[in-house]
Amino acid sequence: MSRILIVDDEKQIRRILSVLLAERGHEVREAVSGEEALAIQPEFQPNIILLDLSLPGLDGMEVLRMLLERAPQSDCIMMTAYGTIRSAVEAMRLGAFDYLAKPFDNDELLLIIDRVQRMRRMNAELEDLRTELEARYGFNEIIGISPPMRAVFQIMAKVAGVDATVLITGESGTGKELVARALHRRGKRSGGPFVAVNCSAIPHDLIEAEFFGHEKGAFTDARESRAGKFELAAGGSLFLDEVGDLALEAQAKLLRALQEHEVTRVGGRQPVSVDVRVIAATNKDLERAVRRNEFREDLFWRINVVTIKLPPLRDRRADLPLLIDHLLDRFRHELMLAVKSVSPAARQLLLHYDWPGNVRELENTLCRAMILCDGHTLTPSDLPPRIRGELPDRELSSGAEYDEIKLAEAVKEATGRLERMLIISRLAQHQDNRTATAESLGISRKTLFNKMREYGISGEDE
Repeated sequence: MSRILIVDDEKQIRRILSVLLAERGHEVREAVSGEEALAIQPEFQPNIILLDLSLPGLDGMEVLRMLLERAPQSDCIMMTAYGTIRSAVEAMRLGAFDYLAKPFDNDELLLIIDRVQRMRRMNAELEDLRTELEARYGFNEIIGISPPMRAVFQIMAKVAGVDATVLITGESGTGKELVARALHRRGKRSGGPFVAVNCSAIPHDLIEAEFFGHEKGAFTDARESRAGKFELAAGGSLFLDEVGDLALEAQAKLLRALQEHEVTRVGGRQPVSVDVRVIAATNKDLERAVRRNEFREDLFWRINVVTIKLPPLRDRRADLPLLIDHLLDRFRHELMLAVKSVSPAARQLLLHYDWPGNVRELENTLCRAMILCDGHTLTPSDLPPRIRGELPDRELSSGAEYDEIKLAEAVKEATGRLERMLIISRLAQHQDNRTATAESLGISRKTLFNKMREYGISGEDE
């Protein structure tokens, strides 16, 4: 049960709410003004605050700001007359959890309080699980509690202390370099350098000089001798990002360096011994590339001693609440931003979105939204149109993907995309209430469930 502080200057409302909530096992305190609420808060430390927007002395908006500054973990539910609903919405931007319009139905209040408690329990369970995983595996720089991420942590824990070559696979934006750095920090070479190379960004004619270094005068721009990435990583780890993008000629030279543990600088004569641990990463299917003769089979087996496959964000939705809160806290401190929380409606949109760009897209979206947000709480209006479920401005004929598509197929695809976006948007609008969502869409609850299953839309109670 919760500790609930009721702040209202109307005695009758305070008494009705006190009796209602006490009967359900909550510990309740009353305050007649904002000043009294601020005096009670440090000693009572309420989990939930029912706060009237119109108060004598300090108004509800100012009291909300002060209470959330003192105890940002408290959830405030604003109580307001119909004429001040706009102010209540503004209060939600400042960090209020929700609002109730007077006169309100008791069941409506109890539903909101139940939702607050459910979210608090879920956050506590997530934090406990995260703490347990950190204690067990020690990879606290990577956020994840879902079963797919637990499997990743188990492999990482086994391979971190072994000086073996590791291949990390996964879609773009899944955090492959983060995993590589974590393996380096937990490995025997943590005292040595971690050198990262983006293989897809190196011009073809500079690959050899970039990997192995060059001597002065080896080519036109070689005004001085320079060590390559292998030499710079000596005693530490060399991270080869997007190794699948290397040309076959470069793959042969890389293979030779890995086999012989030595490199020869461009323009040099004497080989240089290098002692490095190689961690490679790719978003490509290297086995398929081998079959197509696009990637050397001998190099594939050389770098593929242990494989860590990172799941896309859509397959680890249990991690989204933690990731959202972690990034919110990180950007708030790094960029000195005012945003402290995400409104329930905005959170639902973030939780239902598919995130094709994975964690990198989530980072970009939250950072942008926090910079543009005017208040202390992110709302749906702060999020990009694609997150809100609005269709992109794209003509069917504008992409090569539609060159061969039949009209019926195009209509079916567009209809499916629109249906999915509408359902996600309405679920967020009605805070995951399936009955209200179905009614707003003009369909039955059963049809809504079938559509959600068809489009892979999950919900809180599933």
